[in-house]
Amino acid sequence: MAIEYKNAGVDVEAGYKAVSLMKEHVKRTFNQRVITDLGGFGGLFSIAGMEMREPVLVSGTDGVGTKLKLAFLMDQHDTVGIDAVAMCVNDIVCSGATPLFFLDYIACGKNTPEKIACIVKGVAEGCVQSGAALIGGETAEMPGFYPEDEYDIAGFAVGIVDKSDIIDGSHVREGDALVGIASSGVHSNGFSLVRKLFGLNGDKAKETIETYYDDLGKTLGEALLAPTKIYVKAIASLKQAVTVKAISHVTGGGFYENIPRMLPPHTAAQIERGSWPILPIFPLMQRLGDISEKGMFNTFNMGIGMVVAVARDDVPAAIAAIEAAGEKAYEMGQIVGSADETPGVIL
Repeated sequence: MAIEYKNAGVDVEAGYKAVSLMKEHVKRTFNQRVITDLGGFGGLFSIAGMEMREPVLVSGTDGVGTKLKLAFLMDQHDTVGIDAVAMCVNDIVCSGATPLFFLDYIACGKNTPEKIACIVKGVAEGCVQSGAALIGGETAEMPGFYPEDEYDIAGFAVGIVDKSDIIDGSHVREGDALVGIASSGVHSNGFSLVRKLFGLNGDKAKETIETYYDDLGKTLGEALLAPTKIYVKAIASLKQAVTVKAISHVTGGGFYENIPRMLPPHTAAQIERGSWPILPIFPLMQRLGDISEKGMFNTFNMGIGMVVAVARDDVPAAIAAIEAAGEKAYEMGQIVGSADETPGVIL
């Protein structure tokens, strides 16, 4: 008997169907600069006519991590694509870049066209929120490598900024203010610890994820699967209003690892506790795991997804610009001098 690719677990017809189903979602992200259609070998995007003296491309790549395990448990796949986009575009805007386009990669044990299209629907929504065009991607069916009902997703974003407008923290000075932009929850980092804290690796994981918590005002699954905030519009609004000296995306490593990445030597970020509302999911996890305060701030975003440095006189205008873009913002600290060459955080 002849053996075909389908006998080995790869269904090329399912792949064709998935592409057909996702087309309507991908088209939502297209703009006049996209000069190729879905299905080509490469995505083409024109930067002709952009009014920049010295254009610089800024790229970023990331995934969603073990947050995907929650999507599997809940059989809800339309938001993790937003996470994939957010993790990439939030990184590149830290340099002052405007996102141009995005590509995704989905690897799965079995290509279920409706599920793949649902994932891509989320990717497209993230691209719409960030103004990036979804110009290409790949769906790899890998039987024997992934379980049939599981998948992984990663993304790659490219943005552009005029060299003179790059934000690199070099103009940060002692006395500058720190403004935090609120997160929507845990975002897409720390989920290996989250799953351990709530026992989401065991036999009762499904029951646990559907448990309603009064503190959260929703089920645990709804709170944890909330998609990562995309800050592109808020940062664009902010840049029009004030001079932005530095930006940090608070991802894995929390405050202690990420905020120093935007600071010059011999400075530190002095954070004022209580200057923003910590979302209820974080104290709930802290109680469950008996985690130290430093451990929480070293792992999670604690309710702040992005931190920016601006001149102190610019704080009111900065907060107004961020909130005009639909996000919540808080003055949360200041830049202080430090004897250490390596930048740090004082909490």
